[in-house]
This record gives sequence, structure tokens and C-alpha cells, in this order.
Amino acid sequence: MGAAPGAAGPGTGAGHDLRVRFPVDDAQVSRLHADAFGHPYAPVPWAARLDRHSRSWAGEFRGGRLVGFVHAVWDGGRHAFLLDTAVEAAYRRSGVGGRVVAALVADLRALGIEWVHVDFEPHLEGFYRRAGFTGTAAGLLRLR
Repeated sequence: MGAAPGAAGPGTGAGHDLRVRFPVDDAQVSRLHADAFGHPYAPVPWAARLDRHSRSWAGEFRGGRLVGFVHAVWDGGRHAFLLDTAVEAAYRRSGVGGRVVAALVADLRALGIEWVHVDFEPHLEGFYRRAGFTGTAAGLLRLR
């Protein structure tokens, strides 16, 4: 899993180290996910998951530390679904989330994805609308 040709990389402006389809460190993503979603740290095989199910992913790094992350799973065609938008607590409301989503969406567009779906809780509606998403009717079935 390497960075995509032409993908954002170190030095992408204003000290923001945005990377797309970067080599994933399972511990880094697991730590960020635990911090962002408020659950105990547990190592997760992120690299294998992303390689198998995701079309692309994006992250922002500060001093080599992953502080923002998002990925998109896909149907093998033109539809992708945004998941796990995570920003370290210390960096929330600083633009990290918007930058990683924008980097991911730009990469998905370049890869030929036509539709990007996202589910979110009501308190995140403004964030996703600013990122260009519009509301749509959808269904949800909780299995457990």
C-alpha cells in the first residue's frame, strides 16, 4: 500500500502533512480511532482491512503523528462510502477533519468514483454539509 501517484504528501501547505493511500501503521490508526471515538485502545489490523475493502484513505500528520484519518469502502464500481472520520481530540475544530475528507474526496474523484455516501449523527450535519454532502433519505438496520 503506497501513496498514489500525485497524492498529497509532506509539505502540502501551512504545515499540513496530508497523505493519501499512505502505508498504514495499525497501532497509529488504532490509537487515533480510540481517542476520536472514546473507546479503549485495542490494536486493529487496519492495513489489511483497508487493503481489502477500501478504495482510498487519507490522513493528516503532525510531526509524524497521525492526527486525522478517514477512509472510503467501495462496491468495486463507482460507489464509495465514507467511514471512520477521526480527529485527535487536541486537533478538533482546527480544520483537520475537513482537510482529510477533502483529500479523500479528491482522490476518489480521480479514481473514477461517481457517488460518495456518508452517514452521520445529527451534530455532524454542518461538518458534512460544509464538505459538500447533501441530505438524502436512507434506511438503517441495526443487527445487534
